[in-house]
Amino acid sequence: MSAWVLPDHIADVLPSESRHIEELRRDLLDMARCYGYELVMPPMLEHLESLLTGAGEALDLQTFKLVDQLSGRMLGLRADSTPQVARIDAHLLNRQGVTRLCYCGPVLHTRVGGPHATREPLQFGAEIYGHAGLEADLETLQLALDCLKVARVQAPSVDLADARIIHALLEEVPLPGDLAEQIHAALAAKDSSGLSQLTKGFDESVRQSLLALVHLYGDEKVLIEAEKVLHRLPAVRKALSNLKWLASHLEGAKVTFDLADLRGYAYYTGARFSIYAAGASDALVRGGRYDEVGAVFGRNRPATGFSLDVKALVAVLAKLPLRAAIRAPWREAADLRAAIAALRARGETVVCALPGHESEVDEFHCDRELIQVAGQWVVQAV
Repeated sequence: MSAWVLPDHIADVLPSESRHIEELRRDLLDMARCYGYELVMPPMLEHLESLLTGAGEALDLQTFKLVDQLSGRMLGLRADSTPQVARIDAHLLNRQGVTRLCYCGPVLHTRVGGPHATREPLQFGAEIYGHAGLEADLETLQLALDCLKVARVQAPSVDLADARIIHALLEEVPLPGDLAEQIHAALAAKDSSGLSQLTKGFDESVRQSLLALVHLYGDEKVLIEAEKVLHRLPAVRKALSNLKWLASHLEGAKVTFDLADLRGYAYYTGARFSIYAAGASDALVRGGRYDEVGAVFGRNRPATGFSLDVKALVAVLAKLPLRAAIRAPWREAADLRAAIAALRARGETVVCALPGHESEVDEFHCDRELIQVAGQWVVQAV
């Protein structure tokens, strides 16, 4: 095997795409700062027991593991930054009021999430801790939409669900072995016949509600139908009311519902959302309420947020044009070097043409050039 061949689903990022990713990363962090979110930078690796404390089996399987040569203890390379941010909120900041945190950094996955996915996503996320009200859920949704807006994503579509619906319906049903997982899988696949077989012997009102969930997806009419056909448990009614409130406050975005969408069912505790856009084969953003995320760190308080992969986002965006720049000759003259330094101090990109390479242009569009006129260095259009 050639020494330069990279592992499967790991790739170098070349200049044009790297520039787009970096500019978008800055835009996303700036947008989060506009909302009052503070940037944190969790470490890339931690002791395994700390990194996976409270994590589900899926995250364990996605985590690369290695031995620390200093301590001999097992380390893990993070597969998701959210648990780390929850640890920071619980132990390092330990604030009593609302805390808004954001982050952007690479995570590593042992397996890919899809046929064209990378095992090294660049994960951006934003989270609110300390407020249980719908105001926090709405803020994270609005921030997510504004992040896609600054990325120039056209016509995003928000899909809403609520983990409390399925939790409430199954709460008092005996679920031996892996029956719960089978029911979740049948609902996610919208397998009515399989679900019918799995729920034989259930309380009839609960059974009919589970079967109805399979068909409860679409526009706002879904919530009206859900109120009619779902078992009238307090938690179910509250979840439907919350979804209706959130949807009513999302102006300018298409909103749909899928009450049987159970991705991350073991993680989310309330309203959850996915945001889609034309050209993307999967959701660009996923998020929602996960109030239990800090429990394993001894601080179980309300939490809601979202994350996205900046690399996946860039892949569906139009390519950026080459950045306009100024071409300058390479000379040792002090007045030329001073002129170049002044231009760069004003934020201009000045590319010096090295001797013998005057006609080469790579990742910059040199639409101007620095030339000497009457003993003065001036910029003029090419």
